[in-house]
Amino acid sequence: MSGGPNLQGMDSLTAAMQHNIIPDQEYLLQGSILDNQVDVLNHRLRGLCDNVDTGKETFHEKEMVFSIRGTSTQPLTLRVRHSMEQSAKIPWQLRYVGQPEMSQKATIVRSCYDIACSNNVVEFLTELGCRLEYEFVSKGSIFRKGRIKVTVSKVFKIGAALDSLEPVTGSHLVELSVLAPSGNDAVGEDMKNFADQLKPLVMLDKFDLRRAL
Repeated sequence: MSGGPNLQGMDSLTAAMQHNIIPDQEYLLQGSILDNQVDVLNHRLRGLCDNVDTGKETFHEKEMVFSIRGTSTQPLTLRVRHSMEQSAKIPWQLRYVGQPEMSQKATIVRSCYDIACSNNVVEFLTELGCRLEYEFVSKGSIFRKGRIKVTVSKVFKIGAALDSLEPVTGSHLVELSVLAPSGNDAVGEDMKNFADQLKPLVMLDKFDLRRAL
């Protein structure tokens, strides 16, 4: 007799994890470009990426970063992201990002889990004891090259009101990322080769925040 859809779902998830087909690692390269050069970069990306016919995707999102202290010395950090566009039918997103691996790989590699959730997730995290560390708004474009996702975004500080935004810098953040199962290190080399095609407009590289602090 079947254990029902919930048990079957757990069996499928367990099998997927055992066969290492769940994309639980993020491969990442980052850089920045001055605001007055963004149009040139977008033109280059339109020529290199796959969505040239449909045009670039755009996004306008608010992101909140929460932390909670457990038994370990390092607090657990969770990110909540949601679209600011009224017409968007995109669910809120809860994201866990682990610490970058210390390695000689071509990109940053870190554990990453994205979960679609309801819009009361902030209340849920607050009830758990999570504390809001900071929040920001990002607005930009998404390009895709195979499984590589390229985002070019402007980051804003939130003022007294949500519609009172102040640019953090005079630059745009540029990120190349891929979500893939662990051990898929060939992805990093593909990303590095693609990043080389964007030079000298933008220099994309590994950037470890722990070394910058």
